[in-house]
Amino acid sequence: MSRSDTAPRGGLTARSIQLIAGLVLFGVSLALLVRSELGLDPWDVFHQGLSVATGLSIGLCTIAAGVVVLLLWVPLRQRPGIGTVANVVLVGLSLDAVLLLIPSTGDLALRWTYLVAGIVLNGIATGAYIGAGLGPGPRDGLMVGLARGGRSIRVVRTAIEASVLVIGWLLGGTVGIGTVLYALTIGPIVHRTLPAFSRDPRRIGRRDAP
Repeated sequence: MSRSDTAPRGGLTARSIQLIAGLVLFGVSLALLVRSELGLDPWDVFHQGLSVATGLSIGLCTIAAGVVVLLLWVPLRQRPGIGTVANVVLVGLSLDAVLLLIPSTGDLALRWTYLVAGIVLNGIATGAYIGAGLGPGPRDGLMVGLARGGRSIRVVRTAIEASVLVIGWLLGGTVGIGTVLYALTIGPIVHRTLPAFSRDPRRIGRRDAP
């Protein structure tokens, strides 16, 4: 296969638009999960716990945590891309912005609608921003960096997410049925969306989410 055959498809502008759209939609999906009040994914349980403990918005806590995680890349010799930096900023900002637009509700049916829509949109957004090929998110890069040297990525990821989940829950983050549903469904959703959005020819037509 020639070098041109393996180069990412689409110009930088198109890939950047896909990246930004994916990250903004990712923030929207997190806002829906927050408003469902039925449970968050592990990292956002942590971010919400920080928000409860500090009084800062969950979006600002998401950004702050992303900066700290990105600093941990330095000793791991991980190199961020433009998508990595954009991830740190855009997800938190869009999360806070959408929370201002979507009020809390006691309607259980609506909360379940938020939950399901949030999980599905999260999977779509993940496929979009990773598929742009402009750099992994800070938390994904941390996982890859820690897994170097023959460690299992699955074990490392489980250890990291279990740790932030417990810490976030102790700080006041929401753990519930939504946390379980997210864990069970996000992998299969991204398994479908990543090949659809990927600009890496080696992924086109494949069904192997990372």
